Amino acid sequence: MSSYKLIEVRDLVKHFPVTSGVIRARKIGDVQAVDGVSFDIAAGHTMGLVGESGCGKSTLGRTLLRLIEPTSGSIRYEGQDILRLSGRQMRPLRRKLQMIFQDPFASLNPRMTVARIISEPLEVHNMVSDAERNLEIERLMSMVGLDPSHAGRYPHEFSSGQRQRIGIARALALQPSFIVADEPVSALDVSIQAQILNLLVDLQKELGLAYLFISHDLNVVRYISHEVAVMYLGRIVERAPVESLFAKPLHPYTQALLSAAPGFGKDQRQGPVLEGDLPSPMNPPTGCRFHQRCPCAMGVCRHHDPLLEEMANGHAVACHLWSASA
Repeated sequence: MSSYKLIEVRDLVKHFPVTSGVIRARKIGDVQAVDGVSFDIAAGHTMGLVGESGCGKSTLGRTLLRLIEPTSGSIRYEGQDILRLSGRQMRPLRRKLQMIFQDPFASLNPRMTVARIISEPLEVHNMVSDAERNLEIERLMSMVGLDPSHAGRYPHEFSSGQRQRIGIARALALQPSFIVADEPVSALDVSIQAQILNLLVDLQKELGLAYLFISHDLNVVRYISHEVAVMYLGRIVERAPVESLFAKPLHPYTQALLSAAPGFGKDQRQGPVLEGDLPSPMNPPTGCRFHQRCPCAMGVCRHHDPLLEEMANGHAVACHLWSASA
């Protein structure tokens, strides 16, 4: 499996302006959805992204593909900063950067047949000739475990798991190398979740795909990921190889998430209990953004924002408990 850096993200920021007034709207602040995020994803590998609802996970995923334009920072794909590209220059790269959405029904046009849904990106990017199109549709449907004879059916005629397979086939149509999977199994039954996860793993091995896999389910993330990043209020607070993070989480927030998650061992359920609500991203706390909910908070946490620092073996954490300056 390849291990070169396919995606390199540095200091990525996405702030949404908040305005007041109807006739003379004026800016009164910013929602700091993503605020200074950096990480790499190797070719053929999966980075899992976890955190509470509202922490900025989905915004980060969409910003990586420029479905949402970032405020600042850099996103490099195979060494090329895609944020410096115009819309026309970006078009060829759209083929290589695809997305699988959370809701397998809402993401599919109910008026299109499966064949039309899968063939639309092929037509837009002139990937195949008219004569080859049907064969390509059949190939893609077979690849994701769908019966090609059902290509003339509409999305409502399929189960939720089958609809997600249609979405995956559409994402694969342009032969991408990187896919953002935004909670792709959260809307599915548990038994169907396992099937879709196994499909994604098999496709990764067969095609060498890299994933950013966004989820709030730690069991799912542990199963599919090579590396995990934990996000809190627009920032990554811990990042580590999957087994390192689950065996020895360093950040109190990560420890609390593991403690609250079902299905982990006794030792992992002895962490701090996560209390209170996520602060507003429009008015985040000063210092460490987690200090108001952290059972280990110190005086320095209220005034100084910790940097994400590598401890050992690729395990990085942003916490004054582990900082050399604490």
